[in-house]
Amino acid sequence: MWREIVRQHWPEHQFFPGCLAQQVEEACDRLSIQLPPELRELLCESNGVHGPFGLGLVWPLERIVEDNASFRANADFGELYMSFDSLLFFADAGNGDQFAFAVNNGRVRRPDIYAWNHEDDSRVWVAPSLQQYIDWSACGKIKL
Repeated sequence: MWREIVRQHWPEHQFFPGCLAQQVEEACDRLSIQLPPELRELLCESNGVHGPFGLGLVWPLERIVEDNASFRANADFGELYMSFDSLLFFADAGNGDQFAFAVNNGRVRRPDIYAWNHEDDSRVWVAPSLQQYIDWSACGKIKL
């Protein structure tokens, strides 16, 4: 399903072998967060989706885990930014800004997608779901 959704807009995007359910569970344990169903499904179908120049429309599971863990553990970020405990990053815009789901008590409770601005630490709603994020990214509706 997810490959078809992406290919409608970007036939040149690169897909990868999907993650195993056990890998997703281990990632959830490491981050103490339950991934949203849409993201789980996409990662099990393709472990990330890359566009031209290696830009990650959706990062591979390993990068999701590493970047989120790194952002939460970086002591310097505590003085520069609001806490990252309420975000689950899964992609970037290629300019330092990143896309995320909102986290509340260890769960993503809504499918909404937010953009985090690395320059001013703002967090702005950009799409109501992962599928809409893909569709709107393709047509240029998401502007950062």
